[in-house]
Amino acid sequence: MIEQVKPFSVKRAALAATVGNMLEFYDFITYSFFAIQIGHTFFPTGSEYGSLMLSLATFGAGFVTRPIGGIVLGIYSDRIGRRPAMLLSFALMGLSILTIALTPSYRSIGLAAPVIVIAARMAQGFALGGEVGPTTAYLMEIAPPQHRALVVAWQPASQEIAATAGALVGVILSKTMGPEMLDAYGWRVAFLIGAVCLPFGFWMRRTLPETIPQAEAGARTVEHTGHLSQARRHLGVIGLALMILASGTISTYVTQYMTTYAQNTLHLSSTLAFAVSLVSNGIQFVGALVGGWLADRLGRKPVMIWPQLATLLLTYPTFLWIVHAPGALSLLVGFGVLSVIGSLPFTAFYATFTEALPQNIRGGVFATVYAVAIASFGGTAQLVVTWLLHVTGNPLAPAWYLLLAAIVGLVAMSLMPETAPVKQHQNKT
Repeated sequence: MIEQVKPFSVKRAALAATVGNMLEFYDFITYSFFAIQIGHTFFPTGSEYGSLMLSLATFGAGFVTRPIGGIVLGIYSDRIGRRPAMLLSFALMGLSILTIALTPSYRSIGLAAPVIVIAARMAQGFALGGEVGPTTAYLMEIAPPQHRALVVAWQPASQEIAATAGALVGVILSKTMGPEMLDAYGWRVAFLIGAVCLPFGFWMRRTLPETIPQAEAGARTVEHTGHLSQARRHLGVIGLALMILASGTISTYVTQYMTTYAQNTLHLSSTLAFAVSLVSNGIQFVGALVGGWLADRLGRKPVMIWPQLATLLLTYPTFLWIVHAPGALSLLVGFGVLSVIGSLPFTAFYATFTEALPQNIRGGVFATVYAVAIASFGGTAQLVVTWLLHVTGNPLAPAWYLLLAAIVGLVAMSLMPETAPVKQHQNKT
């Protein structure tokens, strides 16, 4: 028997879960916004390209340990409970972010500086790999059936809040600090702002009601073979989910790269670059919630397929406009439109995938599949785009990668099962 969360407590429980999720993603995503400055601090080389690539490689190191965190903390959440897993991942993330923010520069302590930062990034990856599965499963389990997609939507929405907050901090710092100050300590200020909020997030998570009673959670440790047989029966859905998450994470991290793209490739000001990220992520937050609302009313598949098709058709023309007329109008409108449309299908997917998995493997399977997709494609997305831009010299290179990802996602979304209660009720009647 699953512990029932009282209806009046659902909103508070969802807020507590996603506040922690938001703070963790703020710390993780902020690194990508300040990749140039971090590269100057820890990876000084003879070329701007080399410094940036080393910085992005360290960003990618955080993805290497995501599958390990997904497996370990995801299974831990299925066997012991969602709340202990979320508390552990949050504590690890807090320690890692403080380490990065306070590590002296390469010029101060030499090779030890990049080694410490890489180790901290790997710890961050482990924590975040084990964050998404338990949190998504938790949101699914506290939600009334008719509002599952909207409640689960707070998982991707909280990520967009984090990215928006990071971009806002970037805008403020770039407006108030010169390039030298940003390089010296401005990026550290951005990290420490997130660290200040860590005690609040930890306190909020400690108040969460558990959705897996202890007796049932303990019994799960002897059901491992049953878990494996259930996982085999869901291999088709898992394979499709891996394709969709690969598509989504490429889109997400290429979008986050636009801050660097606007500065390095389009040669626009850092203030405008951060403003584009601010607007883009703010719009994606709204799109994520709207996508969840629509998926509860229209079904999961329509909200996945049609916006994804629109994204596929609009990506290349948008990049053509941005490249040939770089400026505030093209960047804000172009990426704004892509962001709001592109955020709709993945909220519906989150609900579909969690609904398709039984509770006794939900946290572990979701976390593992998510982490593998993120590690394989999210961790390499910005490196691939930087490499494509460098090799081809063509500013349209990011669009090529986004188009390939959109096609893969569209095919997989069209093959996913429909799991929305409203559709299942219609089929029965």
